[in-house]
Amino acid sequence: MSTPLQGSLLDGFGDTEFGSLRHARRTTLDHGAWVDVLPGWLSGADALFERLVDDVPWKAERRPMYDRVVDVPRLLKFYEEHEPLPDPALADARQALTEHYHRELGEPFRTAGLCYYRDGQDSVAWHGDTFGRGATHDTMVAIVSVGAPRALLLRPRGGGESLRYQVGHGDLLVMGGSCQRTWEHAVPKTRRSAGPRISIQFRPRGVR
Repeated sequence: MSTPLQGSLLDGFGDTEFGSLRHARRTTLDHGAWVDVLPGWLSGADALFERLVDDVPWKAERRPMYDRVVDVPRLLKFYEEHEPLPDPALADARQALTEHYHRELGEPFRTAGLCYYRDGQDSVAWHGDTFGRGATHDTMVAIVSVGAPRALLLRPRGGGESLRYQVGHGDLLVMGGSCQRTWEHAVPKTRRSAGPRISIQFRPRGVR
């Protein structure tokens, strides 16, 4: 059972609009990685969250772990590049990100992976998006967060001091350069009261 979303007073009146990506703040990391952050890039994010909860065919998955099969602690849906997205705002967001980052990335964002974190017990462990080209090539993963803020952590691959970003209500975080190979990211569980959040990850072709 998901915790009800408490909306943001700064989220506009339900219309989805995008701010200028020129205001994104870049942090240069070690080993050729970087992160762009733009709080509140998408207005109308709370209304978009509610539409996605209702319209996305969410899947509960189970995966082998050690000697048993366990529930994945979040709901999932992956949209392939030719699959229609569940809301026009996602197509608009993907196009805006492609236009802004195309010169640097060299190709468009094509897919959209959605994760639904229903409460503080839903999470994702430390990982990099290294299935496919992300394991050997620099790439980008652009994450738009709608719903209640949750911590997203970054640390050097293999361990080290972590960076913490609190993302939700339309915030944008873009991981670029070697970030998927040389850094890891996670959304940890929390015992604190946490509302639901949906993470929307836009990726180029062949990156998971």
